[in-house]
Amino acid sequence: MWLRTSCDLTFDITVPTPFVLMLRPRSGAQQWIASEQYKLVPSVPVFEFTDNYGNLCQRLIAPPGAFGIHTAAEVMTSDHIDRAPRARFVEIQNLPESALNYLLPSRYCESDRFSQMANSITAGYALGYDQVAAIEAWLRDTIAYEPGSSDIQISATEVNTRGYGVCRDLAHLGIALCRSLSIPARMVVGYLHNLEPMDLHAWFEAYVADRWYTFDATQAQLHGGYVAIGYGRDAADVAVYNQFGPALYPRQQQVQVQQIDEQGYAHGG
Repeated sequence: MWLRTSCDLTFDITVPTPFVLMLRPRSGAQQWIASEQYKLVPSVPVFEFTDNYGNLCQRLIAPPGAFGIHTAAEVMTSDHIDRAPRARFVEIQNLPESALNYLLPSRYCESDRFSQMANSITAGYALGYDQVAAIEAWLRDTIAYEPGSSDIQISATEVNTRGYGVCRDLAHLGIALCRSLSIPARMVVGYLHNLEPMDLHAWFEAYVADRWYTFDATQAQLHGGYVAIGYGRDAADVAVYNQFGPALYPRQQQVQVQQIDEQGYAHGG
């Protein structure tokens, strides 16, 4: 399916403020970026780099006053999410080096605290994909997905104790549970077509049978329309913006995802 995504952020800047942004999706196995727009108002010098996880990032200094960031892209992405029941567990010695970092505990995913719980949730399931699917189903049934319920980042342990959270919270707990079973898992931030309410979204991927598979406990049924912007160990690695100096929050944030045809005309949904 073809999608047009956009994200508009507006900040009120009081002093010159350094930013690191992560708002450019890149083409990969699951998506093709056909065109992009990236506009800063006022325009300022920008330095772009690729971080340790392969994400496209931009460094800049925002001047005092209103500062606007507009990004948009036309993306071809999958119409469906690949599912692979009974896909095999990959032994640690056979994992690619790029996946090894996603086995370790991280700031918001304390996987070293969830071994007993993860084994209980996945008891009786085949090693690999079926274990992750059991975790996804457990999250969906046990942790309430409540958009807007949290404006601060909390860890997997705190999510498990609290019993509810936003999309990144469910992803953190799913990642921690997977890693405790020696299954590499990573957080993804991006867009989802027909997400309600519409906003930037977070989900997780797990590495089984020599590839990454998508899991999202916030959705009753997985469907196509995911567009990834950033990958990382947890939310600390995939913030769409980091600013340094006085605390800032967007005065305005607007996200849109619209289905289009190959010529760029909107239709349906």
